[in-house]
Amino acid sequence: MDEKITDAATMKRDSGAEQVEELRKTVTVETLHNDEGMKVLVNYEGDPTWTEAEEKKLIRKIDIRLLSILCLTYGLQYYDKAMLSQAALFGLRTDLELQIGNRYSMSAAIFYMGFICGAYPAIALAQRYPIERVIFGIVLAWGICLTCTAAVTNHQGLFAQRFFLGMLESGVSPAWMLVVGGWYKKQEQAMRMGAWYSSTGFVSMVSPLINFGLGHITGSLSPWRYMYIVAGAVTILWSFVILFLMPPDPIRAKRFTDRERYIAVARMRANNAGVRNTHFKKEQVWEMLRDANFWLVFAMAFCILVANGPVSTFTPIIIRDLGFSGLNSLLLIMPAGFTIGMIELTAPYCAMKFPGWRAYIVAITVCGTILASLLLWLLPQTATGAKLFAVYILASYGGGYAVLMSMQIANTAGYTKRSVGSSGMFMGYCLGNFLGPLVFKAEEAPGYRTGWITTVVTSAAAVILCIVYRAYNAWENKRRDKSGQMEAYEHAFEDDLTDRKNPQFRYTL
Repeated sequence: MDEKITDAATMKRDSGAEQVEELRKTVTVETLHNDEGMKVLVNYEGDPTWTEAEEKKLIRKIDIRLLSILCLTYGLQYYDKAMLSQAALFGLRTDLELQIGNRYSMSAAIFYMGFICGAYPAIALAQRYPIERVIFGIVLAWGICLTCTAAVTNHQGLFAQRFFLGMLESGVSPAWMLVVGGWYKKQEQAMRMGAWYSSTGFVSMVSPLINFGLGHITGSLSPWRYMYIVAGAVTILWSFVILFLMPPDPIRAKRFTDRERYIAVARMRANNAGVRNTHFKKEQVWEMLRDANFWLVFAMAFCILVANGPVSTFTPIIIRDLGFSGLNSLLLIMPAGFTIGMIELTAPYCAMKFPGWRAYIVAITVCGTILASLLLWLLPQTATGAKLFAVYILASYGGGYAVLMSMQIANTAGYTKRSVGSSGMFMGYCLGNFLGPLVFKAEEAPGYRTGWITTVVTSAAAVILCIVYRAYNAWENKRRDKSGQMEAYEHAFEDDLTDRKNPQFRYTL
């Protein structure tokens, strides 16, 4: 059996090598329509074939050099973004008069309004210019903005700071989706998406320890101001690491040999989606807006991320309302971080191991959030252990969201369509995050009836949408098979074809 699989893989690789040889003979590299990966394929003069061992060694190198940057950057982003909920335990709400009305909830929600305003400009810059330089500028600016939070003296100033912080941070998530889509095959993408997205959980194990120490400072400033100063300084320093060390794409990757760049590009033919194209194509945007797949993903992102309101903004407060002190509430966040981090790794791993189960895995993880929401809503405050358990599994949706991002990238071809679609998905993400904190009303504490009902309903809707999404794409794959155009890769780098225009493209389920 293993020999047959090896033979099939060898035949497929040899077929790809023959196609590359034909490209060298016939194609003049023109990157307005064709993918920029063509330049690597056409100009390479070495052996066009490679062994499985060579490819595995290359993937390990990509993981080490690229994933480490993606994971640490996203973890730092979540640490900075979620700082608000931890700073709230150390005087921020009192100093800035956020306990009046819904000011605290609005300070969390307005971040995502900034995110919406910044997402499309950021991804347009990332497509047009070297992505590592764009991300460097974004991270540097958000580090400066974060540091300035320490100078805020009223709730209006905090609202402004949160809005601009969201605007600056907005480009990272869609950009990381593009980077993963340009370096990894479809079957490899889910695990890599999960790797960097799981940083949201694992950073929650580290940040409470840091802020626990900063919370003990008795200097001239409130402890929460020191939290923002330290986080901002670390972010500014990290931006230079991105600038000098991040490998942006297989075409321009530093510290990779010509052969490694060739293999990295040539193997991506299996995605039927190309590697990079810097030309913005309006026709692909219009196609995306008419694509049912995009709107299903948009709706799923919105419904799933409503639950992020209580997770990122109210978790320390919910724990404190169970009778724990501010400092202990901070430390009790750590098990939640570990639990969610493991779920955000396990769900993509299962997606990689069980083909055709991605949509089902998204639905299963969201069911964990529904269970947690019901427990936190219906159980009495005296059920401390059960409610802590519910807090720890509340963000189960995170594993499903990582898988959903991999489906969005795997099922979208055409570089402009993929980049704008990734930003559009995060529009849904932002709208869900905007609604989430607002439905948790201060006057309903500690029960938050409206908030938990909203979370249960939107999460249930997300489960239904997952099933619809899978059924729709399974139907589309069967329709293409019946047309006589079977899955193949001849047009992978040609004319920057979209998934709708390329009849050989098949959707990942």
